Amino acid sequence: MKIAVPTREGRVDDHFGHCDHYTIFTIEEGAVVDTQTLPSPQGCGCKSNIASVLRDMGVEVMLAGNMGEGAKNKLSAHNIRVVRGCSGSVETLIKTYLMGFVFDSGVGCDHHDCGNH
Repeated sequence: MKIAVPTREGRVDDHFGHCDHYTIFTIEEGAVVDTQTLPSPQGCGCKSNIASVLRDMGVEVMLAGNMGEGAKNKLSAHNIRVVRGCSGSVETLIKTYLMGFVFDSGVGCDHHDCGNH
């Protein structure tokens, strides 16, 4: 399984669509076996092709800070489960997630510059 985290300076970026890059963790038998980065496309996450790129890489889960409904719906349509409300160090987050202590906040972002969609 692969898990993606929107990242800026080693921390979960507060907004999925404007992150510096995605940290992609490959998980086998409950442990991280590989880590790679993927540069973030410019612009709004819900209008970019990032969902299809992540799906093609095998990403199944997105651990994110804030995310608008458009981006969440696009990721979900590509069979990527979204967990919102994440924060802090990406390394600590992935360990906590693998221990079963990270849950979706259920709160979407409703203030970003991508227009109404």
